[in-house]
Amino acid sequence: MTFQEDKTETFLKIYLERKEKISGFEGCSGVELLRGKSPENVFFTYSLWEDEAALEKYRQSDLFQSTWALVKPLFGEKAEAWTVEEV
Repeated sequence: MTFQEDKTETFLKIYLERKEKISGFEGCSGVELLRGKSPENVFFTYSLWEDEAALEKYRQSDLFQSTWALVKPLFGEKAEAWTVEEV
């Protein structure tokens, strides 16, 4: 996620307020936040989910919808998401 440079602290505050709720969501094994060294306004969340159904349940939840509503206006570029698997 690329944020407007002057919005990164706002994003960090939102993330820290909601991290425990996200990681405690049914089917989530944890979530981490990674930040680019350069540029510093690029972030990645890395979360582990029990299965696709658990992830989809989270995406449809009030928690995700309310978090997204707060975070989306802070973006400097369109957000991207990938579902990956260990090889």
